[in-house]
Amino acid sequence: MSLLPDDPVIYQIYPRSFRDTTGSGEGDLQGILDRLEYVASLGVDGIWLSPFYCTDFDDGGYDVCDHRAVDPRFGTIEDFDAIVAKAHELGLGVMIDQVLNHVSHKHVNFEAALEGNEKMAQWFVFRDPNPDGTAPNNWLSQFGPPAWTWSHERRQYYLHQFLDCQPNLDMRHPDVQDDHRKTLRFWLDRGVDAFRLDAVTSYLHDENLRDNPPASFEVHDKVSGPNHNPYTYQDHRHDMIPGDGAAYMEKIKQWGGEACFLLGESTSGNKSVQLALDFTEPGRLDSVYTTDLPEAATDPGKIADALMAAQGRWGRLTWWLSSHDQPRSNSAHGDGSWASARFYQLLLSLLPGPLLIYQGQELGLPQPELRQEEVTDPFDLLYWPEGPGREGARVPIPWTSQGPGWGFTSGTPWLPMRWAEHDSVEHQEAAAESPLQFTRRSIAFRRKERLSRPDTFAALSENDVLRLDILLDGRGWRALFNFSDTVPVDGDYGEPALSSGPLENGKLPPQTAAVWGYERKP
Repeated sequence: MSLLPDDPVIYQIYPRSFRDTTGSGEGDLQGILDRLEYVASLGVDGIWLSPFYCTDFDDGGYDVCDHRAVDPRFGTIEDFDAIVAKAHELGLGVMIDQVLNHVSHKHVNFEAALEGNEKMAQWFVFRDPNPDGTAPNNWLSQFGPPAWTWSHERRQYYLHQFLDCQPNLDMRHPDVQDDHRKTLRFWLDRGVDAFRLDAVTSYLHDENLRDNPPASFEVHDKVSGPNHNPYTYQDHRHDMIPGDGAAYMEKIKQWGGEACFLLGESTSGNKSVQLALDFTEPGRLDSVYTTDLPEAATDPGKIADALMAAQGRWGRLTWWLSSHDQPRSNSAHGDGSWASARFYQLLLSLLPGPLLIYQGQELGLPQPELRQEEVTDPFDLLYWPEGPGREGARVPIPWTSQGPGWGFTSGTPWLPMRWAEHDSVEHQEAAAESPLQFTRRSIAFRRKERLSRPDTFAALSENDVLRLDILLDGRGWRALFNFSDTVPVDGDYGEPALSSGPLENGKLPPQTAAVWGYERKP
């Protein structure tokens, strides 16, 4: 039976950047084990471990060479087992990434396909060129270049929806499905409670390989990533999970079993929310997250629209603001200050359904500035200096208040750490108004008042103010978020139950938020 509740608060750990215990400069599983008490102290329900599998690190660990083995740089399978045991002892569920859509080009199965193993070639999407030698269609990878790469060994193109070192698996092939089922069972047998399904909207494609049409302005505007990425100029009707995709989720639920919590990642632009709701029909995934909220998080009107898209279906959409794939939210949405970190943490804590908190978000870490020669992420480098900012979000966590290693490592960190003293866990543990302490208070408030599944929830905006109205068991909650930089807002509802900063004469100052409770009148 899973330790995770229906609407969990999950803390995402990017292992390479969490804590290093060997002096290698890269985080490891022992470092995670040593800091599980800290994670539990936040009040979260579980952890999500980003990939720790054998990898070439061409795409931050999402280019997997062996889905059932721990990369030696991170430790051993025994280290992983120890994490599961300690997490369960602390009451934390364990979710791990599953990258089912593709493998590394160094995976033994892909290498066998290139060497002429026809049975193994059927696991991938190899296609002959057009008569003029061009690729089978016009599809683009999510990073921008063509989604087809020529294999001189096979004299065919192979499909990859991400980097050319990440060949797509044919998810319709029964042997691929059976292998995935065995992978999930391998980890479930080791005590895992949940899976985060990477790039779930990339699992299937049109078998006739029809060209994608051009994107309308609305479609282009909704596709996440740099606006000058050519990928955003296509309407991805045929390469991104066509009509039979939602029903495919039933297979995955069968593989995981009823007790396993399944969280999917939807990155289909204008189709993301509808696909998320389709994917979470009974017997399918438990919840899905999209990029709608983080991409709207500076505009109260767009936030309200994003929240109300799941009206009456709370739990089927998971909410988040920051991850390993986006710039840190306290800079992307706020000004990098403690005040803005508290503001957005309060917003997240009041939302119905599951929540994700990315490591360092509880500290209000700003997005670090990196020089081009320090960046290793291929997506950031491809669009430098206007890339998505993934690498900055992966700069390691500052545990202590002094560099150069900041308690993360005794060696040289794999990315430069230019933190300030007040960014560190050590400093914030001793500061009552720090983002760390506020994160604990806000999660405790959410749990105490059972806000994850309200009877009714409404979000609306007027001018620069977002208002949330929540009703549960006859008790109401009203929250106001003042997004204005200059204008205070009337907040004279008495003493707030929780606020991101002090009120001034009954008014909510700019960039401040508060929530008030009241008894509903009969």
